[in-house]
Amino acid sequence: MSWFRSLIQVSARASSSSSSSSAKSRITAPFSYSLLSCFTTEARPQALYSGLGATKPGEKPRVVVLGTGWAGCRLMKGLDTKLYDVVCVSPRNHMVFTPLLASTCVGTLEFRSVAEPIGRIQPAISREPGSYFFLSNCNGLDTDKHLVQCETVTDGADNLEPWKFEIAYDKLVIALGAQPTTFGIRGVEEHAIFLREVYHAQEIRRKLLLNLMLSDVPGVSEEEKSRLLHCVVVGGGPTGVEFSGELSDFIQKDVHQTYAHVKDYIHVTLIEANEILSSFDDRLRRYATKQLTKSGVRLVRGIVKDVKDKTIVLNDGTEVPYGLLVWSTGVGPSSFVNSVQLPKAPGGRIGVDEWLRVPSVQDVFSIGDCSGFLESTGKPVLPALAQVAEREGKYLANLLNKIGEAGGGHASSAKEYVYKEPFVYKHLGSMATVGRYKALVDLRQSKEAKGLSLAGFVSWFIWRSAYLTRVISWRNRFYVAINWLTTLVFGRDISRI
Repeated sequence: MSWFRSLIQVSARASSSSSSSSAKSRITAPFSYSLLSCFTTEARPQALYSGLGATKPGEKPRVVVLGTGWAGCRLMKGLDTKLYDVVCVSPRNHMVFTPLLASTCVGTLEFRSVAEPIGRIQPAISREPGSYFFLSNCNGLDTDKHLVQCETVTDGADNLEPWKFEIAYDKLVIALGAQPTTFGIRGVEEHAIFLREVYHAQEIRRKLLLNLMLSDVPGVSEEEKSRLLHCVVVGGGPTGVEFSGELSDFIQKDVHQTYAHVKDYIHVTLIEANEILSSFDDRLRRYATKQLTKSGVRLVRGIVKDVKDKTIVLNDGTEVPYGLLVWSTGVGPSSFVNSVQLPKAPGGRIGVDEWLRVPSVQDVFSIGDCSGFLESTGKPVLPALAQVAEREGKYLANLLNKIGEAGGGHASSAKEYVYKEPFVYKHLGSMATVGRYKALVDLRQSKEAKGLSLAGFVSWFIWRSAYLTRVISWRNRFYVAINWLTTLVFGRDISRI
């Protein structure tokens, strides 16, 4: 294959020389060589950094967005692609509509209903010559040279080897979100399943259905059946409560009909150290507790000290056997956010000022769950909520558009730009479903403020209507509506695929 590698090198040099006269900034030759050389059987040299160079005078400035969560996707949707080229770097090529993710675990919705491709959110990424999406992780940042270092995501060591490349930016937006917190408890990473991504929901669904089928096998002891069919949820926030409600609905409406032999063994336990739904009104919390208990969910107040392969140990020494363990105790900074040398806000997030800029560095912004106001701003760190991230993304898109219109889009060219209106967050309220066509709607702006709060069937209708309208594309709205109707008429899909 040496002749083939020589041909690649000649082609790369020819491509490099021809592209120098082009007005658009293109991917440099070493990046192409790294891509093509994976077809050779000979050992290749260690991958060198290459990729997208700095933009030239006369070209559109480049906005590099790290992450495809609520904040990053709302930002990309709002950017004016006549002013900017958009480059997105993320290990996933879609956005997850997280409020409906729990419904996919039990077959109420299909997985594609909550996943929105990035190319649909910002079509320029698929069409414009200077805009790209790279399925990669960002593992380094050089703010002095306006560079981010990335490494591609692969499906494992048996497939393509990951290679590294660099992207020069004019404006950088860090929207990497957060990762689930384990509080350093031993065994959580190995034995629990989180509920943040589509593949988490897929894993939960497969595990749940596998346990149901295994428990029906002849010879399985009563004790083992009870363990396999004991679903434990740790964390009494909205995600944990909604998943518990969906699971109890699934058990009562579908398991009792399809798995009649083991219907008396399956049950759900929700473990919370304090009160469930602590951010909601007291009356709504009592209502949620009543409804969950009525649905068969056992509420336990305790702190998990250790997680083993078949049991969890609480702070009072109680051992709780489980077949499925879902961990939903909040989020914290990712390893990249912890490692990057940028100012930090309380809680370890990347610190930003009133305009979502990262101080002390040029042209770097941060939004979403990975960012927080610095103490010097006098503002509290905002909660890790979808509506916060979405609002920040919308604000920053408008701000960057104004900077671009003023001629400050290129690197280090906005020093004279006068920032006017700072970001102000106004809480619109909280919602959560508790199963059995019941939900909670809390429209207070804060826990201490007064406002409208509802519970029951009307709240459930508001919950569904609100989230149906918030689903990004009409395509996915149609999917969600059809899935809801299909579940209502025919029941949930219990296929283990």
